[in-house]
Amino acid sequence: MNDRMEPVVSVRDLRVWYGTERGAVRAVDGVSFDLLPGETLGLVGESGCGKSTLGRGLLGMLPEGAQTDGEIRFKGENLRTVSRSRLRDMRGPELGMIFQEPLTRLNPLMRISEHFEEALRAHTPGISKDTVERAALEVLGLMGIPPTRYRSYPHEFSGGMRQRLMIGLALVFRPAFVVADEPTTALDVLVEAQIIRILHDLRREFDTSLLLITHNLGIIAEACDRVAVMYAGKIVEVGEARQVFRDPQHPYTRELLRSTISLSTTGLNYIPGAPPDLTDPPPGCHFHPRCPDAMRVCEELDPIDQELSGGQRVECWLHGPDHLIGVDGRDRLRVREELSVADEA
Repeated sequence: MNDRMEPVVSVRDLRVWYGTERGAVRAVDGVSFDLLPGETLGLVGESGCGKSTLGRGLLGMLPEGAQTDGEIRFKGENLRTVSRSRLRDMRGPELGMIFQEPLTRLNPLMRISEHFEEALRAHTPGISKDTVERAALEVLGLMGIPPTRYRSYPHEFSGGMRQRLMIGLALVFRPAFVVADEPTTALDVLVEAQIIRILHDLRREFDTSLLLITHNLGIIAEACDRVAVMYAGKIVEVGEARQVFRDPQHPYTRELLRSTISLSTTGLNYIPGAPPDLTDPPPGCHFHPRCPDAMRVCEELDPIDQELSGGQRVECWLHGPDHLIGVDGRDRLRVREELSVADEA
């Protein structure tokens, strides 16, 4: 990717929380990243780490009661400051969403033709039925769905074909940015491979930027340019997928990779303990209670975003203060003093 490209999506210090009787659930806690044109960024982490909340938050699709802070820029426009009607108009033509459960999003009483007609007419009221059909059949052809199935009902399709329909509905407008939330959940491995190949081909065809949310590291390795690793509401490591998989810099990423089963697996590995309660996360690094490399400073101070060689970014004290992004000499000295005090305590 060309680093001088302007990002399609730019997220800075995004926070999402929910009020409960036990306190605020900090589902997304200070997340920042950029997504370039035509790039696929994989978002991976354990269940409950905030992946889906982040994806929905980017598109303004959070449930009532959710509160947000930070900045989400799409082509330079801050989505957190636009009106609800403006954001609603952007979803479809400019912003797309692929959900993980097609049957919960496809109306069983409507033919596939009616789904496309409803979606296209919502944003282009005067569009003709012939134009709708041409646009729908074009994108369905790219999905490998024959035109003879255009007037079928959702229940007449297999699970894999229903997921292709969901992708087609999301991409019929040629949006610049799409969030795919666990698009291969509950599919067998052969169908899963087909869906990943379709996503890979289509984002090149349409130059779409894709945020691919999954817990499957194999999918990330196969389909993504870069990977962001999320833990307890924070992105702890981000970089080129091959580089991160070859040389993970955060202990959580390393342990997550060790826990993956492959053909060469000789024993089962797992990360001891459980993710923290997001209403009361531990102080310092949220991963330190489970981390095999935890130091005293990890319990005392929040790790700071650091940039390493090769463009990888990591939030971990193992790499020391000299790599800190945007931190001048005076602040580095302050961090060293805090590290020294924490280590001596």
